[in-house]
Amino acid sequence: MVKTIPNGVYPTMVTPYTQDNKIDYNAVLGILDWYKNNGVDGIFAICQSSEIFFLSFEERLELLRFIMKNLPEGMSVVASGHTADDIDTQIYEANAFINEGIDAYVFIANRFAKADEDDSVFLKNYEKVVTSIPEIALGIYECPYPYKRLMAPETLKKCAEISPLRFLKDTCCDLEQIQAKLDAVDGLGLKIYNANSATLLESLKMGCAGFSGVMGNFHPELYSWLCRNFESDPEKAQLVQDFIGFASMAECQMYPVNAKYHLSLCGIDMGYTSRARDASEFRNNRKMEIDGLYRSTVEFKKAMNIK
Repeated sequence: MVKTIPNGVYPTMVTPYTQDNKIDYNAVLGILDWYKNNGVDGIFAICQSSEIFFLSFEERLELLRFIMKNLPEGMSVVASGHTADDIDTQIYEANAFINEGIDAYVFIANRFAKADEDDSVFLKNYEKVVTSIPEIALGIYECPYPYKRLMAPETLKKCAEISPLRFLKDTCCDLEQIQAKLDAVDGLGLKIYNANSATLLESLKMGCAGFSGVMGNFHPELYSWLCRNFESDPEKAQLVQDFIGFASMAECQMYPVNAKYHLSLCGIDMGYTSRARDASEFRNNRKMEIDGLYRSTVEFKKAMNIK
């Protein structure tokens, strides 16, 4: 069934681990509750922030099942897990994830064509996959790993014409490109969720549906406030934008290790080990930077009267 994906904030959910490198499901529960308590509209599960290229298919599927079983009421889920190179494997795994009852299945743009292949290859493989899975709302994520493939507006339009495409996680970080994509898919039911904090406010004014990015693991309540109030309170919205835009430089530090550390500061009992990054490189000075971001967020929210 093709569901409507609500506007708003979709944090890219991280995967916590136990000391023996298994998924820490107690911490997963804590993260889900934290997202709910901080006003997000849904989550982007089993994505790059979840370290899907470092999880087995069985781990990805088990994690999604757990999330769906323990999902807070009223929260939407878009999910990926789209890592395979082989198209037949992609179809098999997509069907398995879709069967868990997610609201939308999200494809990773670089899985349908190699870096040196043009969009005709992309569209051929995209159509083969979408005609081999149940009818469901679909999404595309311009994931930067293993290489970044941005969606050309005309290609995005063709995808939206041949399938129920409803969600784009846009990572171009360029307002002109975002506008071109919005124009290309106008009237086709596709919503664009900006992953870039610095351009978020302007993209919302242009017609983007919300935010889906890594900073949703630091202060999603600020993003939620901005998405809901940018039109009614433009002066305050600009101040919020200025704060989240500058704070988003944390992305360039030690993500997702720093996000896991930050979530522990927020009261979630979890460690900050990662399969994607060497957590031993997260030294005390880096921790102090995140400590400062945490405290600054608390004080900014008080000053702005944002809960």
